[in-house]
Amino acid sequence: MVWRSPEGKQRDGVSRRAAMKSRVDAGVPVGILGYREGAAVAWCSIAPRDTYRHLGGLDESEAPEKIWALVCFFIKREYRGRGFSKTLLLAAIDHAARNGATTVEAYPVDPESPSYRFMGFVETFREAGFQEVGLAGRRRHVMRFPIRC
Repeated sequence: MVWRSPEGKQRDGVSRRAAMKSRVDAGVPVGILGYREGAAVAWCSIAPRDTYRHLGGLDESEAPEKIWALVCFFIKREYRGRGFSKTLLLAAIDHAARNGATTVEAYPVDPESPSYRFMGFVETFREAGFQEVGLAGRRRHVMRFPIRC
């Protein structure tokens, strides 16, 4: 929620959940869930870049509805280290493509980064075919994946 505006600034969980629910009820894309044996165990925030506040990506004037931003992962602790992030990443790319994206932009960090680790790690994105195109701040790499029709 930190990259959502204005709800990213809300501190209490009740307000944040209500704001996210209002987005979902309005049909605004917010992300995907990952399931294991019928239970949700993972989340990936993937949506059109213009549904987030400024992320520090490149050329904010590009057709914003065609560039989807992947800004975070959450995987339940007991499922971490099992390849879920890569599976979730590939599913997120597919989800964006099926919804009209031409590019997926992400902002991962290096494994030794003390912050933003929820945004994923550079190597995972590199292995999935993302190319680094710049930096957003001091820690976040800007990486892009072009979707071919």
